Amino acid sequence: VQLQASGGGLVQAGGSLRLSCAASGGTFSSYAMGWFRQAPGKEREFVAAISRSGISRSGGSTYYGDSVKGRFTIPRDNAKNTVYLQMNSLKPEDTAVYYCAVRSSFIVAVTATRAYDYWGRGTQVTVSS
Repeated sequence: VQLQASGGGLVQAGGSLRLSCAASGGTFSSYAMGWFRQAPGKEREFVAAISRSGISRSGGSTYYGDSVKGRFTIPRDNAKNTVYLQMNSLKPEDTAVYYCAVRSSFIVAVTATRAYDYWGRGTQVTVSS
């Protein structure tokens, strides 16, 4: 599986961005997907995840980190092999490199980086105050 994240950029506080993560290889609808972020000098942090959706084009259970609940959503479009991260009401502390990944372990917590394989290269999000 290969993942390509895009959509990052510079935005003012209070603004919005939508990140995309396009997957190639395998059956995308069978993948549980996650987004993480990493700011300079900090550990990689869980942002959001969505479960596999089977025959549904866009369904799946969603999970969010406490710092983004109510502001970010993680929709998916299986017809496009893409998962998104819609980010609203952005804050300067959201500045980080954002990564998407395929979840491979369902024993390890959904928030743990070790639950995921096949990481994308990341896309930079910078929120100015």
